[in-house]
Amino acid sequence: MSSSTTSSTVEVTMPQMGVSVVEGTVVEWKKAVGDPIERDEIICSISTDKIDTDVESPASGTLSEILVEVGTTVEVGVVLARIETGEGGSSSNGASVAAADPPNTEGLSEADAALSAPGDAGELSGDTTVSHSGTQPDVPRPGRGDGSRRYSPVVIRIAADHGVDLEQVDGTGRGGRVRKQDVLAFVEAGGGGEEPPMHIESPYRPDEPVASKPRRSRFGSSPEQPAPAPAAGPSIPGDLGPVSSAPMSRMRQSIGKAMVHSLNTAATCTTIVEVDMHRIEKIRKSGPRKLTALPFVARAVIDTLREFPALNSTLEGEKHSVYEHVHLGVAVSLGTGGLIVPVIHDAHKLSVEGLSERVKDMAIRARDNQLTPDEVRGGTFTLTNPGGYGSIIATPVIPLPQVAILDTEATVKRPVVVTDEHGNDSIAIRPMTYFCMSWDHRALDGAYAAQFLYALKQRIETLPG
Repeated sequence: MSSSTTSSTVEVTMPQMGVSVVEGTVVEWKKAVGDPIERDEIICSISTDKIDTDVESPASGTLSEILVEVGTTVEVGVVLARIETGEGGSSSNGASVAAADPPNTEGLSEADAALSAPGDAGELSGDTTVSHSGTQPDVPRPGRGDGSRRYSPVVIRIAADHGVDLEQVDGTGRGGRVRKQDVLAFVEAGGGGEEPPMHIESPYRPDEPVASKPRRSRFGSSPEQPAPAPAAGPSIPGDLGPVSSAPMSRMRQSIGKAMVHSLNTAATCTTIVEVDMHRIEKIRKSGPRKLTALPFVARAVIDTLREFPALNSTLEGEKHSVYEHVHLGVAVSLGTGGLIVPVIHDAHKLSVEGLSERVKDMAIRARDNQLTPDEVRGGTFTLTNPGGYGSIIATPVIPLPQVAILDTEATVKRPVVVTDEHGNDSIAIRPMTYFCMSWDHRALDGAYAAQFLYALKQRIETLPG
């Protein structure tokens, strides 16, 4: 959260909590105009498409003005309220009171993502009803009943988006209050406690038909498929039946802007290697615990990054920062809610089992909107795994300012040529996959990217055990 001062007045602004978070909604004021407040005391609660969190006061004093009412959505940086510090006001720096500016996340993706962007906090603590008169009363719930239950604007918006009757949702908040994650869990009923799939873009859906396009030759339309004449009216001809149209969500718009920014900024290239996963499959099946392949791949990626540190880096303008520690971002799908990229800080210190636990924990808490801002901030390399949906090759978008992202695809059994220790070739059925890495040509060259992927391939194919 950033703030600025004018004489003895401190401005509280809508904080930046991620590159794809461009606006937020005030859901509760914890203080009313005229109330005293201490530095770092919670002044209000806000909600974004990705997180709900509390805003702390940047100074001690008296809340002199509230500029944004409950339920109002404003952009990052908009002044929410003003605090009069007066003669008795205190701050960490004396006469001038200013909270530390958030890190510069211009161009980051939460590929998104992202990717290594700032982030997400958990749900609003406790009740989301306004506790002071003069701010805004609770919003009555829609649906049946006497209207005695109350819901925050965010809960009502999500329920409306998904056609949910809030009377059917069991609340887990204080006094049975329905929270944001309760509605999301209700929408995703049937998913149980399974770890949500991880990816960077919308997953492959085999039941969604792809419209065919006319085939064209090098010299224009083929005789069998003549080019259509320019249409004078709407571009969608004929009767397509019922059509449902709606504005894109804020999250989708934010993700789109971040992706376009990355493609317009980075010199994006993609290098692909084929990897034999039989060693990982053997270890998984023989181990005492049923682990997925992801933590094994993550551990191999971390070890290989230590050999090729230029990939464990960020590029901001002309500044290429190479990091010794590996802060691994893992893209997590939120279903129709979008995606988010929790960051496993100091991932190089974790074992395969430790990485598995962290990934599962972060994925579950991401779905429940319980991540903290620090948990989606500061990634140095990102891993995304759309292969769970059956895709076999992809070109992921780089989560700026990182310089690379590794996409792991579906593991498929197929016949391949294998060579034994005596140099003899034979045909064998092996579980094979593709690793697709998009990287920024501004920061490194193709030879370096290829060397990294080959070293990663060799490490995985020669795992002991």
